[in-house]
Amino acid sequence: MTEQPCRTVAAYETYQEAEHAVDHLSDHGFPVERVAIVGQDVRLVEQIIGRMDYGWAALHGAASGALPGVLIGWLFGLVNWLDPVVSALLLALYGLIFGAIVGALFGMLLHSLQGDRRDFASLRSMQPSRYEVVVDEEVADEAVRLLGGLRTTGGGPIRT
Repeated sequence: MTEQPCRTVAAYETYQEAEHAVDHLSDHGFPVERVAIVGQDVRLVEQIIGRMDYGWAALHGAASGALPGVLIGWLFGLVNWLDPVVSALLLALYGLIFGAIVGALFGMLLHSLQGDRRDFASLRSMQPSRYEVVVDEEVADEAVRLLGGLRTTGGGPIRT
């Protein structure tokens, strides 16, 4: 978006509808570089996925530590810093094992430091209640005209 004044030309209940509206504008030759999709009324949703005990903390930590371990081991193997005979794949395997062990220990340590304050695992996400299609003021009338006949699956645009 430019630093020009902007205007909301339509609002939708889902991101897919707003994306479809911008695609419709693009299909009709509208300068889409002057368009933005803005999520409004954002709320934090934390979905609880289960209990967290030392076993799960170790498992999550091992999964988090394994990938960096593989990458570091593989990079050491690529540059042959240790021994040219040792393959990059073997060092990547060692990195995976070391990273998983360190990650598991770190996960259990963090879980023990939290005590009884947080005995559950969760996933957090940000969810807007609506999505506005915003365009530069200079081309807003053209966008409104193009979006006027657009059909959506969710009951149509919420005009603002």
